[in-house]
Amino acid sequence: MNRWRTSTLAPLLVLAVVLLVWDLTVRIGNLPVVILPGPLNVLAAAVRRSDQLLWATLRTAGAAITGLCVSTVTGVLIAFVFSQSAIARRALYPYAVLLQTVPIIAIAPIVIVSFGRGFLSVSIVASVISLFPIITNTTTGLLQIDRDLRDLFRLYRSSWWQQLIRLQLPAAMPYLITGIRIAGGTAIVGAIVGEFFVGSSTPGLGALIQRKMSDPDLSELYATVAASTLLGTIMFGSLSFAGDQFLKHRYGMSLSGPTT
Repeated sequence: MNRWRTSTLAPLLVLAVVLLVWDLTVRIGNLPVVILPGPLNVLAAAVRRSDQLLWATLRTAGAAITGLCVSTVTGVLIAFVFSQSAIARRALYPYAVLLQTVPIIAIAPIVIVSFGRGFLSVSIVASVISLFPIITNTTTGLLQIDRDLRDLFRLYRSSWWQQLIRLQLPAAMPYLITGIRIAGGTAIVGAIVGEFFVGSSTPGLGALIQRKMSDPDLSELYATVAASTLLGTIMFGSLSFAGDQFLKHRYGMSLSGPTT
């Protein structure tokens, strides 16, 4: 309980301090909303545009979740291949790293030109940008097997499929869930960037940010950015909670270690 209070209250305290400093800066500097709106102005804009923000947030969340599901399935399959074949791992893993080094701002236009301006393109961008954490974490987990356990399975003449399902996959679950948790945040970023390039064709947060940049009152722009931040936080928290619950009930462990 004390750990939960610390992990919850500490970020809230930091947020309160940031909001206070922000508000004081605007008030003391007498800054207009065209330069820096205050927290209360942003809150008022969020309430005023709540319907628009809610729809845009749901649209972005849908694209991000779709992309995350695709990247999870694809990444796990690739990791399985890497874990079973050292040749495939040495030959193909550098290309997975290369994919991660390509800026998302360069990937998005290529995807949009190839697949058109719509939900599909945004989901593909989210999938591509969130693929690497799944591959690396799952591959690491599948390869981090106790040598004695592996020898025991071989002693009983277990097939590679039995070793994969009964030994490697359970051992890799914490790594996979950590990868999904990381990929969830990058999927949100990918979806927003994709929507930014797609524009009004997809009414998500990215397209909304693009439109609000030209408004003289920046309050609505800040409110949209705040909604994006909140969406990323909810995604990370939801995946962390779901992952911990799954590991606890299925394998008697958590992301921080075994449970008692």
